[in-house]
Amino acid sequence: MGLETTTKLKNGVEIPSVGLGVYKVEEGEQVYESVKSALEIGYRHIDTASFYQNEEGVGRAVKDSGIPRDEIFITTKVWNNEQGFTEALEAFNRSLTKLGTDYIDLYLIHWPVPDKYKDTWRALEKIYRDGKARAIGVSNFLPHHLDDLMRDAEIRPMVNQIEHHPKLAQTETRKFCRDHEIAVEAWSPIGKATYLDEPLLCDLAEKYGKTAAQVVLRWHYQNGTIIIPKSTRASRQRENASIFDFELSGAEMEKIDGLDQDHRLGAHPDNFNYE
Repeated sequence: MGLETTTKLKNGVEIPSVGLGVYKVEEGEQVYESVKSALEIGYRHIDTASFYQNEEGVGRAVKDSGIPRDEIFITTKVWNNEQGFTEALEAFNRSLTKLGTDYIDLYLIHWPVPDKYKDTWRALEKIYRDGKARAIGVSNFLPHHLDDLMRDAEIRPMVNQIEHHPKLAQTETRKFCRDHEIAVEAWSPIGKATYLDEPLLCDLAEKYGKTAAQVVLRWHYQNGTIIIPKSTRASRQRENASIFDFELSGAEMEKIDGLDQDHRLGAHPDNFNYE
């Protein structure tokens, strides 16, 4: 058990449970070297987005790795100013070109742009039916967005990628997703490392001979959440992957649950500036 561990999506596609996120990793050598080292360590899941402006570097690292394309799971996303039916189809093709691939493993709507996300979803359904994406989903959608989307959708989202960490439990959204067989994926899974000095996390880290970040990532994993921690350093990438050799007890899981303060580090989807 390790980085080869996967989560099965509703359509049967297997997504590696731990991946590498590359938000704010610079295009060029930084993202190239980050992805290259992650793949060498054993990561097989890379999460990017058109908004990150580093798809070309990701694609180059994947190609140069020598690892067969079908062994690497690539996620990318359509940005807010690319939404709409025709616009999303065009954005998808731009991402394919930049990544240097003829299909995407998971394509997501990055944010629920009002009055746009339903048309965008129709485009994702077409992309999926055409076999150009193995799975499709959304990001930063709350239950009311999902409910609204699914009212007209012919294909339900397979993934919802949300900000989620111990101080932002997203209980309602996670329950909605569980009830509708939508896999939950956490961005910023360790809360941008802003509270890793929390006494509970430090105590558990000492008990298991791990870091506080590893304790949080293990909590996610035991909750069945897909995680994409970001790191440009090989040593930290190894650390983030080393969560499969210990197990938190039920009581410890509940204590970490108790850290929830509904504390967002990113924007709230209902208050996002979509202009």
